[in-house]
This record gives sequence, C-alpha cells and structure tokens, in this order.
Amino acid sequence: MELRLQGKTAFISGSTQGIGYAIAAVLAAEGVAVTLNGRDAARVHAAVARLRSEQPEAQVAGLAADFADVEQVDALTQQLGDVDLLVNNVGLFGLADFASIPDDEWARYFEVNVMSGVRLSRAVLGGMLERGWGRIIFISSESGVNVPADMLHYGMTKAAMLAVSNGLSKLTRGTAVTVNTVLGGPTFSDGVAASVAAVAEAQSLSHDVMKAAIIGQNSTTLLERFIEPTEIANLVTYLASPLASATNGAALRADGGVLTAML
Repeated sequence: MELRLQGKTAFISGSTQGIGYAIAAVLAAEGVAVTLNGRDAARVHAAVARLRSEQPEAQVAGLAADFADVEQVDALTQQLGDVDLLVNNVGLFGLADFASIPDDEWARYFEVNVMSGVRLSRAVLGGMLERGWGRIIFISSESGVNVPADMLHYGMTKAAMLAVSNGLSKLTRGTAVTVNTVLGGPTFSDGVAASVAAVAEAQSLSHDVMKAAIIGQNSTTLLERFIEPTEIANLVTYLASPLASATNGAALRADGGVLTAML
C-alpha cells in the first residue's frame, strides 16, 4: 500500500527511544523528514545518528527540550517551522500509591503529558489549516479508559489527552486536517525492557521467563504478549497518511485487546 507520505515533515515528541523512536523510524521509511526530540541534547544527537545509520537515505533532525520547562518548550516551538505531522508522544509513566502522590507530582504529570500536546498543537494547527492539510496524533493509553488504581496520576493525563484531541478535531471541520488518538496497550518499550531485566536479575530468573510472567498477570490481553513499539508506529503511520482522510476525532486502539469494553 502506498501511503503517499513522501516529502511530508513530522515532529515526534519524546522520540529518542521506545514508541516515539519507532514512530519516527517508520515515518522516515515512508519518506517523511522527521525531527526527533528528547530532554537531553546528547541523547537526541545519538538517536539522530542511530536513525541515520539505520536508514542512510532518511532526512532526520533533532530538537532537545524538556516539556516540564515552559521556556524550553517556547524555544522549541519557535524553531519548529511548518510541520505536516505532529505526534504528541512524550510522557511520564510510573506506579504510585494514590495517598502518597503530592500535588506537585500531579502537576508535573499534567504539565508534561497533557500540556506538551496542548502547546505543540497550538503552535502547528494554524499553519496546517492555512496550508490545507495536516495531521495531529496523540499517543494515549488504554490506561486513560481503564485507569489503574496504582497509576491514577498517569491515567488521568491519558484521559485528558483523549479530551484535548477530540476537542481539537472540532476545529478542523471541513478541512483536510485531522486530529486523532492512539490508545496503546502494554508495550515493550526501552523503559519496560530495563525494568523487566532488573526484576529478572533480582529474582534470578531469565529475561524471557520474567517478561512472560509480567504480561501473564494481565488477564484481559488477547495478544498474550507485550506489544512491540513498531506495532504502535504502524497504526500511527497509517493515520498520518492521506489514506486516513475519513478518520478524524477518533480514538483508535492498538492495545492488544486489553480493553474489554467498546469505546
């Protein structure tokens, strides 16, 4: 299938590893000029070099910014220029007991996970509408629909992303700009892989045994394995393409069947 993405430009927040990097890699393979992002300039440089080595023909750039710092975000948006595809992927993630989460941690999660997408979308949506084409895609989670008791602050932000995305789509009525959300499920990202390795070592178990045991605790998964980052990226890339013109204001699941209720 020809996705007709050759020559488009994309910015993917939080893309030096994991799902964000996978999205950048798949988009680059389709001929999209991608800009990677991370908090640390050295890591951004390393990710850019890695993608260039994997795809020598790819057009790859990088912009460093910490989305917890408004001044850095403002500086980044001033450098973005025209962007055809915006993927709001950056996000904090972690387990925490509800009673122990202080107000500033709730605020930090909201600032990074939600306001990053608000600020980036605000910076690029007007240009997309003026040029007559564009895509904004939020990377949310099944945790935004079925909020985990031990990740309330995270689930709250993922639910908020759904609301922002759906509301923004209303501003694109009658245009070729779309705004959608992808609901990911348990994904074997770099962070998850590191956690699995640490737990496996601590319990003197093999990596594969521990990986299977962790995903086996999720009784609703139909996939019965972790999702690979590229599987999320493939759906994002389709939504980014002109072929997805009739999909707008939607929340699409790439959750491995974890969610048991219809959206």
